[in-house]
Amino acid sequence: MHTNPQLTEQRAARTLEQRIIPAIHTAVEPLELSAWSTEEPVPFSQAAQQDYRPIAVGAPWGPPWSTTWLHATGSVPAGWRQREGCAVELVVDLGFTTTQPGFQAEGLLRRADGSAIKAVSPRNQSASWSGEPDAVDIYIEAAANPDVAGGFGFAPTPYGYRETAGSEPLYTLRRVDLALRDLTVWELAQDLTVLLQLAAALPLDSTRRARIDLALERAIDEVDPLDISGTAAAARARLAGVLASPAHASAHHVIATGHAHIDSAWLWPVRETVRKCIRTFSSVLALMEEDPDFVFACSSAQQYAWVKEHDPGLYERIRQRVAEGRFIPVGGMWLEADTNMPGSEAMARQMIEGKSFFLAEFGVETLDVWLPDSFGYTGSLPGIIRAAGSRWFLSQKLSWNDTDAMPHHTFTWEGIDGSRVLTHFPPVDSYNSALSVSDLLHAEANFKEKAVASSSIVPFGYGDGGGGPTREMLAAARRFADLEAVPTVEQASPNTFFERTEADQETQGGLPVWSGEMYLEFHRGTYTSQLRTKQGNRRSEHLLREAELWAATAAVRQGADYPYELLKDCWRTVLRNQFHDILPGTCIGWVYQRTEAEYAQVAADLEAVIDSSAAALVGQGSQELCLNAAPSPRDGVPSLGIGPATAWEGDGVVIEQDEGTTVLDNGLLRVTIDGAGLIVSLVDLEAGREVLAEGQAAGLLQLHRDLPRQWDAWDIDREYRNTVEDVTGVSDLSVERRGAQAVVRLSRPLGQDSSVAQEIRLSPGSKQVVLDLDIDWHERQRLLKLAFPLDLKADASTAEMQFGHVSRPTHQNTSWDAARYEICAHRWIHVGEEGYGVAVLNDSTYGHDVTRGVDRLGRPTTTVRLSLVRAPLFPDPQADQGRHRLSVALRPGAEIGQAVTEGYAFNLPRRTVLGGREVEPLVEVEGLGVVVEAVKLAEDRSGDVIVRLYESRGARTRATLSAGFPVEGIEAVDLLERPDQGAGAQLEAGDGQSAGDAGDAGDSVSFELRPFQILSLRLRR
Repeated sequence: MHTNPQLTEQRAARTLEQRIIPAIHTAVEPLELSAWSTEEPVPFSQAAQQDYRPIAVGAPWGPPWSTTWLHATGSVPAGWRQREGCAVELVVDLGFTTTQPGFQAEGLLRRADGSAIKAVSPRNQSASWSGEPDAVDIYIEAAANPDVAGGFGFAPTPYGYRETAGSEPLYTLRRVDLALRDLTVWELAQDLTVLLQLAAALPLDSTRRARIDLALERAIDEVDPLDISGTAAAARARLAGVLASPAHASAHHVIATGHAHIDSAWLWPVRETVRKCIRTFSSVLALMEEDPDFVFACSSAQQYAWVKEHDPGLYERIRQRVAEGRFIPVGGMWLEADTNMPGSEAMARQMIEGKSFFLAEFGVETLDVWLPDSFGYTGSLPGIIRAAGSRWFLSQKLSWNDTDAMPHHTFTWEGIDGSRVLTHFPPVDSYNSALSVSDLLHAEANFKEKAVASSSIVPFGYGDGGGGPTREMLAAARRFADLEAVPTVEQASPNTFFERTEADQETQGGLPVWSGEMYLEFHRGTYTSQLRTKQGNRRSEHLLREAELWAATAAVRQGADYPYELLKDCWRTVLRNQFHDILPGTCIGWVYQRTEAEYAQVAADLEAVIDSSAAALVGQGSQELCLNAAPSPRDGVPSLGIGPATAWEGDGVVIEQDEGTTVLDNGLLRVTIDGAGLIVSLVDLEAGREVLAEGQAAGLLQLHRDLPRQWDAWDIDREYRNTVEDVTGVSDLSVERRGAQAVVRLSRPLGQDSSVAQEIRLSPGSKQVVLDLDIDWHERQRLLKLAFPLDLKADASTAEMQFGHVSRPTHQNTSWDAARYEICAHRWIHVGEEGYGVAVLNDSTYGHDVTRGVDRLGRPTTTVRLSLVRAPLFPDPQADQGRHRLSVALRPGAEIGQAVTEGYAFNLPRRTVLGGREVEPLVEVEGLGVVVEAVKLAEDRSGDVIVRLYESRGARTRATLSAGFPVEGIEAVDLLERPDQGAGAQLEAGDGQSAGDAGDAGDSVSFELRPFQILSLRLRR
């Protein structure tokens, strides 16, 4: 034996790669091939009827994004079935150009009846034919997906649009064969793979490594290069001892869960994701037939729904495995959404649609949220999880932090409302593990909670682009079940891990607690990239609020039909486009062509619902009426009601002009605009104070270079602040009256090839200065910000999030504070000092930054900036190019409560109709800071009304809800509209008497809400 273990291992590795692996297939028989090609995918039934032409191995195929159907025929050679210890299989190599599945050509093998066999990809090229007929008649749906990533060099690519991807074939067909697999040789290859990985991970002088090396030496000596098949069993016998050596009693325990994180769109369009799901799930089901221990966890109800629609036969096979407890629905959301930007009701609907789907289709209630790859996690999520009847959360994305390491792996996460969920970050730091020794040892060494917990989850299988686990990974899992020097491995559901951890903590004590949001110190550009999609999301969310409210009101008041199916379809479209690469703006351009068209269709459908509902409600007439869907009164109209559209009756805004300076004054604010169209003074006349920092201008557009080190569309690196260009050029400045409003209009050149048309508006009776921006954007790798420097010493900024808000320090005392240099806010962000605050409202964007400084006299200032548009080149070189219209408002003298109510109103444009009658609200709520988020009819189509509300200011408060229609009772329900005994809000009758668990309270109930508590109520008609 070599005294140098590395030489022994080198010899074994070469023998494995050059002799043993090539000997796995002892015989090969090529199949006869013909082909038919199409630009867009078609169903098997259509493809099978086409005119196929002969094709040979070595032929080029596959222009980008096209599909080539291969028809392969032949027969199993005589004698193959009788070969002991061998199995017949299909082997397909489409001409894979890299070893990474999911980012290039992929294929799906189907029988002649159309049923799926399994997929083929670079590291998974075989499919069993042992239980199939001797006559081979199969079809291969080969997708010529281009390698958009290009090794992730982040260079601009033409492949992201069908129109620019080209027409030359990308691949060369390499093989489509029948093969005879020697099972003993294959098992020997798995033995050697595991032991070589383990040896390489051990110290050179360790006893365990020495014994492994001795076994390797003896095993390789047994292998006869001229008779691999005949000597493989003897070689395996030499390895049996070291493979049977058990793990230490204190070894870390791994719950290995098969997984295939499939991005619902990313470097491919949604239509390709549908096929990735079918390919991956067919491979998973094929593995389940071979390995009874294999358990697979899959999130995203949307992906199941795609399979149900496009391959019902495969879906039924999934349904059977779900019933067996081997194909595990996880996550409980419609798909793996971003959690920073979706609105309150949208996050609730992610849970409602996801959990309801799994319950209806499989009778399974998921108890977790599974988001391994989303870009940070809102502090509202624990409350939403609990409100949906779930209690667990899994992610690993914070392992990507660029500054600070997350201090926990198994812990309790406390949300802004005090709700707590058991949370696990797999310490393997991957959702695509190959179950290698290095992965397992990293999980053990990295695990932070060793003192209070002994196990972790390892999701294994190829992901992102799909593929899932392989038989080689399952072979490794079997060998790692109880093996010295590595963690023990058990194939099981994630539910097993969470249930055991809960039980363990009942006897061992509590876990550490993390409170509030989990900010990802990475991918900060996702709050801004692809503005049109973010606008489509924001506008769709508010249109859905209006459509559901007025449709429910029309159903109750006028007996109108409630458009259940249309509203569900619209919601599912919006939820799908909140996927954690779509809404964050990190997909190829083809994806955004689709999302923009979908948002336009959603808007058209919902506007039609609103129009028809309003017409039913107000009837015929010539009175101008205002529909107020906001959660607070507006223009004299009650919240959630319809009343007369009143016009301003007092004096209009005073306009003064002198030597290039314009002053607008409405008695509440006095706004001074200089000749460059910048706001140089803003006096809050009620408070008697100047709002702007001394010598600085508000409404200032600023351009930065935007050159991330990597991950272009994802990242804004802190170095962007090193260079800045103030946009002060102006042309066509004019002042006009628009009714009682005063409007300053101007245009600016912007950067190299862009321009912006601006309006600065002040309305009578309003404390908002509104800036309307019409940006014609043609910059590249630049970032446009809008700045508001304020005469405030704000120690923190407060930003709206789902069902509440989050406060973040404005200083940089710690690395955690400094890393939050770009932050997310929804409709408003607020800064203030004791007794006075300022809010900045927006209707479109999410990215912000808040910094502290001093003015020229050394006095403290706080600057709020909004990130408006970017121009990354990867993965979409056309990102954000073109016209963008958006509005921002500066609101001096605002408390948090005013920011909340005005933020809603700013995003719900004034809507008027002509009609003959006013409409009282379906429900009225009294209670400081209590916001009605949704009014709709119940999902069970009973006609009951569902009202979702929350406490918005972060204070304990009492409230009363009154129904504006006859009800049999009011009860608390969870998000899935089931009676909620744990709602945490005891309902009392309007007279203060207990309403009981049935809510027998007549037409009103009173209750107390905790800070940021979510409460859903069913009003039984």
